[in-house]
Amino acid sequence: MKDLGALKYFLGIEITRSTTSICLSQNKYVLDQLTETGMLGFVPAETPIVQNLLAIYPDQVPTNKDRYQRLVGRLIYLSHNRLDITYAISVVSQFIHPPSEDHLVTVMRILSYLKKAPGRGLIFRKLGRLDVKDYIDADWAGNITDRRCTSSYFTFIGGNLVTWRSKK
Repeated sequence: MKDLGALKYFLGIEITRSTTSICLSQNKYVLDQLTETGMLGFVPAETPIVQNLLAIYPDQVPTNKDRYQRLVGRLIYLSHNRLDITYAISVVSQFIHPPSEDHLVTVMRILSYLKKAPGRGLIFRKLGRLDVKDYIDADWAGNITDRRCTSSYFTFIGGNLVTWRSKK
């Protein structure tokens, strides 16, 4: 074995350390996705998704299923450090089998949103306390397609996010 020093980059995740915090981000990964899709020159979107926009309609124009699945898979990997896109990713993931052009446009909007701040990530700070706080939220049948509830929970220890989950 060999000591390579402090960890700086692992599996697409960039680790930045200071005396008071550790930051996990995927700046290079986001920029690679924007370059690959040709969206580097696009204007950034203000929000990742428009609420209750996607559904399955009989007259939808189909899109390239492989491309759609590949993009959604990459966004799922990115959502580990970008909690601001988790809801949008959960919505586009529902249409992984019958994707249409509308669904692909929404995936491209998420990528456009990421352009706004590609280096955003998680920060873990040394705050000197270990209190545990949980937050739970649900929209109670807010989905127009199937009237299911979307719920999420977040757990913080010492003011740092350690667990989250969003489910339908």
